[in-house]
Amino acid sequence: MSQIKIFTEELANEAVTTRKMLGRIPSDQFAWQPHQRSMTIKRLATHIGDLPGWIQMVLDTDELDFQNTTWAEPDLNTTEEVLAFFEESLKKAKKSLSEANEEELDKIWTLRSGEAIYDRSTKAQVIRMCLNQIVHHRAQMGVYLRLLDIPIPGSYGPSADEHEDMIPKEETEAAS
Repeated sequence: MSQIKIFTEELANEAVTTRKMLGRIPSDQFAWQPHQRSMTIKRLATHIGDLPGWIQMVLDTDELDFQNTTWAEPDLNTTEEVLAFFEESLKKAKKSLSEANEEELDKIWTLRSGEAIYDRSTKAQVIRMCLNQIVHHRAQMGVYLRLLDIPIPGSYGPSADEHEDMIPKEETEAAS
C-alpha cells in the first residue's frame, strides 16, 4: 500500500474521533486552562482544527519560516466554529493528498525561524508528525474535558463514560 493511501486512511479514521472530541467542548469554557502554562481550550481546539491543514502546507511548500509567514490563527469562539474550521482543514488535507505522488514524499521540508532551523525531514516524516500531533493534542483535550467533568468519547474503543460496565465495581459501589 502506498504511503499516500496509508496517510489518507489514517487521516479519515482519526477525523472521526477528533470530530467527536471537538464536539464535546462547551463554548462557554473556551477561556479555561488547567495550568497557567497550558493552552486555553480555545487555543488547543484551534490548534487541533488547524493540524490537518499542515498536511496541505507540507505538500505544497518546501518550508515554513516563522519569520516570513502571513498565517494568523483564526479567532474561533464557538464549538461550531471550531468544527467548521477542522472540516475545512481536513478537506484541504484530503485534496492535497489525493493530488500528491509518492516521489514528492521523499523531498526535504524545513521548519525554521529565519536562520534558526528547527527541523529538516522528508515530507513523509512531517506528515506522519502532523498525524501524531492530531492524536497527541486530541488526547490532551480529553484530559481538559475530564478535568471539567465532561464525558469524553472513546478513541480506539469505548471510553469509561460510554460504558458503565467498564468502571471498576469498587468505584460504582463506593458511589452508592
